Amino acid sequence: MPTDIVMPQMGESIFEGTITKWLKKPGDKVQRDEPLFEISTDKVDAEIPAPASGILQDIKVVEGNTVQVNTVVGTIAGDGEAPAAPPAPSKASAPQSPPTPPAKTQSAPPPAVSAELQATAEREPAEEDDHARSSPLVRKIAREHNVNLSQVPGTGMGGRITKQDIMAFLEKPETAVAPADTTGVSAPAASSSGPSPRTVTALPAAIPGEMVPMTQMRKIIAQRMIESRRTSAHVHAMFEVDITRIVQLRNKTKSAFEQRHGARLTFMPFFVRAVIIALQQFPIVNASIEGENIRYHRHVNVGIAVALDWGLIVPVLKNADELNFLGLQRGISVLGERARSKKLKPDEVEGSTFTVTNPGQFGAVFGLPIINQPNSAILGVGGITKSPLVVTDHDGNDSIAIRSVVHLTLGYDHRLIDGAVADQFMAFVKKTLENWSEEVG
Repeated sequence: MPTDIVMPQMGESIFEGTITKWLKKPGDKVQRDEPLFEISTDKVDAEIPAPASGILQDIKVVEGNTVQVNTVVGTIAGDGEAPAAPPAPSKASAPQSPPTPPAKTQSAPPPAVSAELQATAEREPAEEDDHARSSPLVRKIAREHNVNLSQVPGTGMGGRITKQDIMAFLEKPETAVAPADTTGVSAPAASSSGPSPRTVTALPAAIPGEMVPMTQMRKIIAQRMIESRRTSAHVHAMFEVDITRIVQLRNKTKSAFEQRHGARLTFMPFFVRAVIIALQQFPIVNASIEGENIRYHRHVNVGIAVALDWGLIVPVLKNADELNFLGLQRGISVLGERARSKKLKPDEVEGSTFTVTNPGQFGAVFGLPIINQPNSAILGVGGITKSPLVVTDHDGNDSIAIRSVVHLTLGYDHRLIDGAVADQFMAFVKKTLENWSEEVG
């Protein structure tokens, strides 16, 4: 019997997903756990693996469509089965149909596929390479502006052409006049004006004055943010923290740390470790509201917000309270890389009890983050700067010194967490960071 391909649930609060790209065509062979299609939700963009090996028999949900979780989006026929896919008619139709067009449409989907997919498949065989390197939206924009996608440099994974790439290409004055003549200059122009692999753009590039549709991920993020503001009574508390000791420790040990463990030593595990210690002292900050009840969570599952070119995602470091410093650093690094490469698993984006976000990586002094539901609190880490501070020695003498300072902001749900508790929690985090004594490994 054919194996159903279903839309997976990518989080406990996620009920639908959008198919952004099929990586295989009907009739193609697939291996179990091989990436089969890409989906987008409000929490994750991910490649979904094939549930079985065989032949992709049909595609029931075309690219760009949003469906409920557990919806059957396609089927895979076993190797021993005769799939109702193009390979079967390809041999039979050759002698019956001399003209070449029918032969070229062997990659078209079977009758079970919708008319929209049929039309798409009929006009794309000649653009197979572009199909593999771009999304339907990118190809639509290219057709509307008469652009040959082979001339557009792609900055996505594997050279994939993103919407930002095509928009940046269209913004070049030469493009509108003679697209074919810009091959020699478009690549460096895109690399200098477009986002680098480590740069995040808050909004897609667009032609001035043009209205462009929001991505599915952006629409759902907007919806979830409004829902969070309406659900939680947001209050924010900001603390200035002197982390000179940590900065000096990191500068002293980062080279040896990387050589010993094969991982970069960043500042994030210091903040996460301090938060974990404070949450154990103030468990109400790690709790959540369920109806008229309070759920005290057994473990600390820290969500780490990761900024991506196409949105924001919050992978979760499970049972972070059981990890040592090295475990935190490795876990944070692995989740961040998996998020950027769309390799996160469904259980890696659900179950957080507290969230940490880092607007300071782009230079912000501090931020006022929105709570990641169903959490009751979120910590925003500002940029680390050098500032003159009054310091007091052991004898009580004051002096002014240049210190490394960070501003931490706690966004919390005032329905559950009182201001006094929030301030005590942040004071504990501040004390832990300023008097850091834990070994970093």
